[in-house]
Amino acid sequence: VQLQASGGGLVQAGGSLRLSCAASGLTFGRHTMGWFRQAPGEEREFVAAISRASATTYYGHPVQGRFTISRDNAKNTFYLQMNSLKPDDTAVYYCAADSSVWRVSQIDTDYTYWGQGTEVTVSS
Repeated sequence: VQLQASGGGLVQAGGSLRLSCAASGLTFGRHTMGWFRQAPGEEREFVAAISRASATTYYGHPVQGRFTISRDNAKNTFYLQMNSLKPDDTAVYYCAADSSVWRVSQIDTDYTYWGQGTEVTVSS
């Protein structure tokens, strides 16, 4: 299984970025997918998760109303649209796939497969 995250970069506060995560080696449409982030010196933090058919989405409190998770099962890819970015959003963002086909988890240890991370830096 491979997850390839992309789309990170440097952006000014108030700006937007769209992260993508391309998956291979798994039946993409059967898995909950999630985004997590880790800032320097901090614990890994839940950002967003989306169920297999996009019926259910969850967001971490700091990003609610600003970030949107979506997926395209035909392309084996899911996304994180990040708007109104703040300096506190600066982190390495990781995409992940849950091996369970039933739950939509916000817990990082529930996710089996991880991408390599893409760095997001928001300047003030």
